[in-house]
Amino acid sequence: MKKLLATLSASAVLASAGAALAQNQQFGSTQLSAGVNLIKAEVAASDAQREQGLMFREKMPANAGMVFVFDAPATQCMWMKNTLLPLSVAFIDAEGHIVNIEDMQAQTLDSHCSKKAVPVRYALEMNLGWFKQKNIKPGTVIGNLPPLR
Repeated sequence: MKKLLATLSASAVLASAGAALAQNQQFGSTQLSAGVNLIKAEVAASDAQREQGLMFREKMPANAGMVFVFDAPATQCMWMKNTLLPLSVAFIDAEGHIVNIEDMQAQTLDSHCSKKAVPVRYALEMNLGWFKQKNIKPGTVIGNLPPLR
């Protein structure tokens, strides 16, 4: 019984440390535009940053989000593992046009993907319903996106 409790305790400490490390991941930020709307977006451009994303966040300001920059044009998919906030994601092509927008529920493993016919280079995650509230739809151009490699 002591050994089981020690193992459970060690597992809890490791899980807590992993969450703390994940929350301490540093992201650069940029100001994007969507029509008249300004967005303060953290930038996830490396594999590690894209993997971390918005995991473990308990809140996000109204006009804040995270822009994911992908290495090559392709169909991209997002999921919500360890993501505590429900989010909407806009998939964006290399020219900055929104291809499609998907709503994602917190802490699910469901895949939410860009349309297969149009390769994307970016994904912009915002609080759930943000795009709809601002009347931002597919075809809208997102300005000031980070440069592509």
